[in-house]
Amino acid sequence: MVEIEIDGKKVEVQEGSMVMDAANKLGTYIPHFCYHKKLSIAANCRMCLVEVEKAPKPLPACATPVAPGMIVRSHSEKAVKAQKGVMEFLLINHPLDCPICDQGGECQLQDLAVGYGDSSSRYAEEKRVVVPKDVGPLISMQEMSRCIHCTRCVRFGQEIAGVMEFGMLNRGEHSEITAFVGKTVDSELSGNMIDLCPVGALTSKPFRYSARTWELSRRKSVSPHDSIGANLIVQVKAGKVMRVLPLENDDVNECWISDKDRFSYEALNSAERLTAPMIKQGGQWQETDWQTALEYVAHGLRNIKHEHGASAIAALAASHSTLEELSLLQKLVRGIGSENIDFRLRQSDFSLDASVKPWLGMSINEFGALKRAFVIGSFLRKDHPLLSARLRLAVKKGASLSILHATDDDLLMPIANKMIKAPSDWLAALGEVIVAVAQARGIAAPAGYEKIEASTEAKQIAASLLSGEPKAVLLGNAVLQHPQAAKLHAAAQWIAQNTEAKFGFLTEAANTVGGYVANALPGANGSNAAQAFEQPHKAYVLLHTEPEFDSFNPQVARNALSQAEMVVVMSPFKQGADYADVMLPIAPFSETSGTFVNAEGRAQSFNGTVKPLGDTRPAWKVLRVLGNLLDLNGFDYETSEAVRNEILGTSVPADANLQSRLNNIGNTAPQAVVSAAGMQLERVADVSIYATDAITRRSEPLQQTTDGAAPKARLSADLAGKLGVVAGDKVTVKQGNGTATLAVAIDAALPVNVVRVAAGRQETADLGAMFGSISVEKA
Repeated sequence: MVEIEIDGKKVEVQEGSMVMDAANKLGTYIPHFCYHKKLSIAANCRMCLVEVEKAPKPLPACATPVAPGMIVRSHSEKAVKAQKGVMEFLLINHPLDCPICDQGGECQLQDLAVGYGDSSSRYAEEKRVVVPKDVGPLISMQEMSRCIHCTRCVRFGQEIAGVMEFGMLNRGEHSEITAFVGKTVDSELSGNMIDLCPVGALTSKPFRYSARTWELSRRKSVSPHDSIGANLIVQVKAGKVMRVLPLENDDVNECWISDKDRFSYEALNSAERLTAPMIKQGGQWQETDWQTALEYVAHGLRNIKHEHGASAIAALAASHSTLEELSLLQKLVRGIGSENIDFRLRQSDFSLDASVKPWLGMSINEFGALKRAFVIGSFLRKDHPLLSARLRLAVKKGASLSILHATDDDLLMPIANKMIKAPSDWLAALGEVIVAVAQARGIAAPAGYEKIEASTEAKQIAASLLSGEPKAVLLGNAVLQHPQAAKLHAAAQWIAQNTEAKFGFLTEAANTVGGYVANALPGANGSNAAQAFEQPHKAYVLLHTEPEFDSFNPQVARNALSQAEMVVVMSPFKQGADYADVMLPIAPFSETSGTFVNAEGRAQSFNGTVKPLGDTRPAWKVLRVLGNLLDLNGFDYETSEAVRNEILGTSVPADANLQSRLNNIGNTAPQAVVSAAGMQLERVADVSIYATDAITRRSEPLQQTTDGAAPKARLSADLAGKLGVVAGDKVTVKQGNGTATLAVAIDAALPVNVVRVAAGRQETADLGAMFGSISVEKA
């Protein structure tokens, strides 16, 4: 440690720290623009000049290393004169557009100009003008004349997002920040550049000119999308969500959020919002009141129970539903006498049900500190943008990442070892890694693995896992969606246990872990999500889910729903009009209180940020009233907190850790299989990042991005050659009794016999299962 003195106060900091770090530790504010605690040091704004004793001139606090006995003055006459000089230079070319600037009221330059700027300028020449650029639907670069070249946006792209989408062009007064020629900004974390910009040169396109910062109320919330549970600040004006920003929490999302979390709010005020209960009568939809709608539902469920038995009723929820909603839904279904309740709609193999309640297997901070990771079956960047960013920083610091997947996507970080195999070969590939681990450790492989030869890649992955600490074997979304999920789990578990690595799941959605905690799972004789559709039931209650986009096999789901006597849709949006009988408008995350349990088992509660739109009601209240109408016991809750306390226990704090209730370890032994070198075409389905749930699917800015574009049939060059197609041609993709006509994209990252077709999209909703055989022909 090194002791230095700043403005008369002594402070100890780590050797190699900068003066700025010491000042931050003391709580002394030094003005700055380019410095940011999560980014590398650039020292190009010079606003943080300070006086250092015995130094011939003022030095930048952000780039001056501490030395023993150093004496620093941050507010001396010499320091302030230097800071004011820098401010004068910064303002020479800055446009005088504060009254119409979107950043007004939260602008660092504005704040510091009050303390360090002059009341008039000595500069009378014309100001420079920078041509605006169009970089896509999320970020506006209309006012780049305001840019002060702090390069925070450039550094964020390179260091955190992993892709350099902005750069500096030209020199001197001709310098400007720009995107690459003709390119848009497509990173899934790009919106953070808007927050980082200290002057309003980069602004939010959807939010531009819609409100002033001082008109907005700020309310805390939790992201309803991916599994990390990013902490949010939801900004509200006149009962409408206007903007969503990150709330800093170093243990969860640091100070970042993904674009999905940031811009999905645009759907909350979309024309597709359902604002009053609706009942279908004679094929026509009629608006009605809550009393009539709920009595209709209760009467219908009673009738079906009476005529076909309680087991003819099934309830399915999205894993973005809150802990309270899932708990009351399972309680309602069980109260009726049915055990058919599930939230794992994209899963197909349920043989792990008895033993496993998946979670990350470690804290998010521990995940970010891994030295060795083996990730199996994950579209890492798009499925888990913020976890991917943590892993990227770990790799930068020397961690080694190995992957097994069906696509060799660019994860924007160096991959030490990779096995790119068709989904049907994943089990055989893990078998090779098992044999390689056994050989390297000199132990016996499990029974049945005697004849399996380890490939070079498998040996490298085994060597990597046996070489460093801490380490983890992690299963992605595609493993849980895989038809052989239980066998893949057993093989991966053996590898983790025998390399002494942690073992975990990169869980899919905001409350996937919470679904297990709430026990929204089928009972002993209940139907799981797959069986609920494969063996059509007479009545379905759907909570927050669109089965035609959210199911493992949308064909089967649509078929079952169209045959049902009664389908109750509980959603914030008008959906399922062709198969539903009742639509109940329930509140999205912004209009209700509740709890999400993230991947690390952290329960995070939040309150509604705006009043429910129209006649919308929180789903937990709707389920409570339904319970009362059906004369069920235990439905007399006054608040959502009462429901939460019943599940978690009354003494549990708001961000409780529920790891003791979760378990990744199954009790099945790994089974050896040999790779079947078949050339049958098989599908791998990613759920595109902006099609994961009902809210993101309806956010217009997100749907206008590159990731929101219509899905393509991605083929290997070999397969395209055999079919006689080139990129941009149309092909007909067939699965089961459904077809889709899609444009071709040639993807060098795919195995020869794999076709990548996205799920969760309108264009592919007629196709069958997310994995399995598929046929492709030229259209």
